[in-house]
Amino acid sequence: WQKTQVARHPQRPHCLDYIATLITEFVPFAGDRKFSEDHAVVGGFGRFRGESICVIGHEKGSTTESRLKHNFGMARPEGYRKAVRLMEMADRFGIPVLALVDTAGAYPGIDAEERGQAEAIARSTEACLNLGVPNVAVILGEGGSGGAVALATANRVLMLEHSIYSVISPEGAASILWRDTTKAQDAATNMKITAADLSQFGIIDGIITEPIGGAHRDPAAAMAATGEAIAHALSDFRDLDRDAVRRQRRDKFLAIGRGLDGQARGLAGAIGGLVQRHPHPVGRVAARARRAPARVEGDRAFRAVLRPQDQFVAAPVHRHRQRRRPLGRGRERAGVHPT
Repeated sequence: WQKTQVARHPQRPHCLDYIATLITEFVPFAGDRKFSEDHAVVGGFGRFRGESICVIGHEKGSTTESRLKHNFGMARPEGYRKAVRLMEMADRFGIPVLALVDTAGAYPGIDAEERGQAEAIARSTEACLNLGVPNVAVILGEGGSGGAVALATANRVLMLEHSIYSVISPEGAASILWRDTTKAQDAATNMKITAADLSQFGIIDGIITEPIGGAHRDPAAAMAATGEAIAHALSDFRDLDRDAVRRQRRDKFLAIGRGLDGQARGLAGAIGGLVQRHPHPVGRVAARARRAPARVEGDRAFRAVLRPQDQFVAAPVHRHRQRRRPLGRGRERAGVHPT
């Protein structure tokens, strides 16, 4: 939870700070060529240590005015479509892509949903996977949900030491699980969203060390360390052709799913051990969990174990359901008749 608070620190360096320090001759691009400009996503072309590079990132803002302008880093569909536009251009000219991720998540407003927020996120993720040039993503602070994955589906995913990367915010998870946002601290602890946890699971490829106390204590040192990590990551793909770059990215994410498959089978086995002799239908679930083939991958393991008739979540009981009572003679005499 303390790392979550540090990742959200308002004085932490943001995307534009890194661009100003690490990128020279930066030329920003605006608009998605379909609807409008989204200031939550900053993108353009410049030079990183003398080499051309495409930079795309979330900008939260550092003052009240800039935070409102950039919508606190929560992008609308136009932002992700602008990112797709830049990635396609970079791929056409053979320019590597750098993604600087710092968002609590995609903007959940009605206007964003009406313009296809989910589709825009999916298209951006697809564009990342289809790139024939290397792409490197750095989680600067918050990496929230699909809004982060849309830019962070990269050959190399790096995280600053005190950043977080999760499928949902701790407050959102606490609200869903316990209907109580005050339990966000418990949710953050159990979700394993820190750089150390995700590195252990193989979700990310490296951790960038921050100054003592966090990047906001010494922004120059944090950005210098980030620049070194980016240069090292890009150098790994210098001699690879387009097909090899795509293959490495694809195999990396497939390996993540296969690695988590073992944990899924372990969880099914743990459930079976706890309810081995329980008379409830979940006991039959556990029995089949022990018989489930070891080579079933991903969520197929759970589909092989669970069946609709074994759902053991109780349906709500309506104890105070009102029934229509037949009208008595007294009510009829009062002039009330059933119709």
